[in-house]
Amino acid sequence: MALITKAIKGTKDVLPKDIHKNQYVEAVMSDVAQRFGYREIRTPTFEYTQLFQRGVGDTTDVVQKEMYTFDDKGGRSITLRPEVTAGAVRSYLENGLCNEALPQKVCYLGPCFRYEKPQAGRLREFHQFGAECFGTSSPLADAELIAFAKQIFDELGVSGLSLEINSIGCPTCRAEYHKALKEYFSSKSDELCDTCRDRLDRNPMRILDCKSPVCSEIASGAPVVTDYLCDECREHFEKVREYLSIMNIEYTVNPKIVRGLDYYTKTVFEFISNEIGAQGTVCGGGRYDGLVKELGGQDTPALGFGMGIERLMLLMEAQNAEFPPAPVPDLFVVAMGDKATAKAIDIVKDMRAEGFSAIMDTNQRSLRAQLKYADKLGAKYSVIIGDNEVDNGVTQLKNMETGEQQEIELNMFVSGFYNITLSDQLEDIEINGEELDFASLFGLNKNEQQGEE
Repeated sequence: MALITKAIKGTKDVLPKDIHKNQYVEAVMSDVAQRFGYREIRTPTFEYTQLFQRGVGDTTDVVQKEMYTFDDKGGRSITLRPEVTAGAVRSYLENGLCNEALPQKVCYLGPCFRYEKPQAGRLREFHQFGAECFGTSSPLADAELIAFAKQIFDELGVSGLSLEINSIGCPTCRAEYHKALKEYFSSKSDELCDTCRDRLDRNPMRILDCKSPVCSEIASGAPVVTDYLCDECREHFEKVREYLSIMNIEYTVNPKIVRGLDYYTKTVFEFISNEIGAQGTVCGGGRYDGLVKELGGQDTPALGFGMGIERLMLLMEAQNAEFPPAPVPDLFVVAMGDKATAKAIDIVKDMRAEGFSAIMDTNQRSLRAQLKYADKLGAKYSVIIGDNEVDNGVTQLKNMETGEQQEIELNMFVSGFYNITLSDQLEDIEINGEELDFASLFGLNKNEQQGEE
């Protein structure tokens, strides 16, 4: 019984008291994406395993050690997505986005799955916001993508991040770099882990990304990729740096950054924090000019980034970032008796139709219990309706913060609520000597206006 009441290791619940923080972060991301010209795409959470083997790379830790892979009932090998880029490329090709105006700029937000050792900032089910741009080889696109990610951090008030960039070249110049790496690591092959010895022949760059302390120490003395860039890649990287400087974006060149996925080419980058322990990379990305062709499309330049939501929020909490307050009900209606309940149902329905959050107690408890419930919910206003209030057609609207009460008509409740609550927020305004009716001014309370007609 204990197993079904306990979340699986590496997963996390987000409770109602905290969900507004996630929603705020996601809303900022969506808003910034729209301003940079990115439109949302939603792809499946599972794909054919081969997509990730070819796209992510079968020499990566992700494919070799971390994927959740299983055979479905049809005998097909299926994998829960460990990242979204490969699926986005598949969708780009399958749905003909490649035939539309380029560049195609898409963004996404959703769960990903990796079998890793859970720790602060690293979950087995995590959520990722990301962006992909298909159809531009310009270094300006690289700089703008980095600016996009930075804009999100700036608007969320995240500070202390360092931007590290590198170029890992194209297949042509990287071939020379691979030779140099192979020569270097071959002399130390006996000290490498079994996985890295296998990588030595297949993809020696992956050794640079190994998490083994021994391999990391050996890799610290390896040749650096920037010494092997061809003229085109070097010029591209210099342009990226120039555009970042024009944008006043500070950065450090770190020739050790290679990223953990095989599809990257040329520019790679990471936004790193030293405030959340070992999992300090909050955002990472770069260019992947060969991936679209690798997955069956035309030769198409492309680039993108991924940003972990949980890791970002961990950092925001460490920095005591400001979040908007959790939403609370605008109105709590206390109903006592059958007639009062019928009237309360009508009022709540009209209030919700006008966009307000209106709550009544479906348990129909005592007056004291309902008022206590309203207080726990943090309702801004409350009314008590009993048989007398229904007969007289009026009740008292109470400001739960100040305790002030004002009379309000039950049959004109919504317009009365507008006038009273807006009056609480604004100074009394007179036009031509007459008190302003806020509901009429804003064209609100449509239901009651129609009823009067």
